[in-house]
Order: sequence, then structure tokens, then C-alpha cells
Amino acid sequence: MNSKLGETRIQEGPALRAMGRAVSVLAGAAMALAGVGLLVSLVLIGWAVVLRYLFKAAPAWVDDVVGMNLVMIVMFAAAETLRRGEHIGVDLLVEGLSPTHRRWAHAWAALATAAIAAVLIFNGWDTAMLARKFGLLTDGSIELPTWWLMLLMPVGGALLLLAAIEALWRAAVCLPPIGTVIRAQKGPE
Repeated sequence: MNSKLGETRIQEGPALRAMGRAVSVLAGAAMALAGVGLLVSLVLIGWAVVLRYLFKAAPAWVDDVVGMNLVMIVMFAAAETLRRGEHIGVDLLVEGLSPTHRRWAHAWAALATAAIAAVLIFNGWDTAMLARKFGLLTDGSIELPTWWLMLLMPVGGALLLLAAIEALWRAAVCLPPIGTVIRAQKGPE
């Protein structure tokens, strides 16, 4: 292992290391579920296309399931994507900054992400509970309580908030974002 990475592991401290492991497990599990959802969507879309063009009979419910899966995929993949440093960003601008200013940019990004995550948690929960109160159902050929789907927002928001807190903590103790550590461990691409 690179000595620089070894130093980073030592500097993390036990609390940050424990939080990082917990966030990694939770975000990794959510990403695995998102991956399964993506594969299910791919198979369903392929199956519907074959049925539509060969037999002129595509099931209407496939679009509904794929749409619901899309919500789950986005909400569950966001935290691990943040941890890996793969969210859309202006890397050219940030990489051009001094190390101190780069740390501040990472901290600002983590704070902004935490704010968005808080909105997802609180607004998502309120919206889900309102939909539950009124007994709203999804439109389309599959009628499910909409609050089940809406609960994906606070769950995904909570995962995203944990990843943002980890990123902010790393910036506060002058450690690089976890995404740069992951990429450094993999080696050059």
C-alpha cells in the first residue's frame, strides 16, 4: 500500500474510521439494491420490447415497474456515488485550487449535499405521510400506495446525509475525500 495512504488511515482516528466503515456498508448495500433494480429494469424492458415487436402484445405494467425502480435506483445509489467522488462536479476548477482552498471547496460541497439530504428526509417524510393519510395510489396499471414509493426519499436522503457528514468530517480533519482514497487504492485508470 502507498505510504501516503497508510498515513491517511492512521490519521483518520477510530471514530471517523468506524463511521466510514458503517457508511460504506450501508451505502454499499443500497448500491447493490440499486444495481439489482437496474438489472431488473433492463430485463423487463428487453422482454417488453421482444413482446411488442414479435407478438404485438407488450405488458403495460412494465413501464410502471421500471418507473418505480428508477426512483429506487437514484435514491439508493446517491450515497455511494458521493463516497466514490463520482457525482457531477467541476473537477478542473477544484483541482486548480491550493490544498487549503480545495479542502474548503470539499467542505462546502459536503454542507450543500447535507442540506439537500435534509430536504429529502424531512420533505420526503412529510409528503409520504400526507399521501398515506389521503390513501393515494399510483397511476397506471399497478396501483400501489404512493407513500411506499415516497419513503424512498427519506431513506435515500438519510444515506446521503451520512455520506455528506463523513465527507465534511474528512475535510474538517484535513483528509482527502474518500473518493480520492478509493481511486488511489485502485491505481491509475
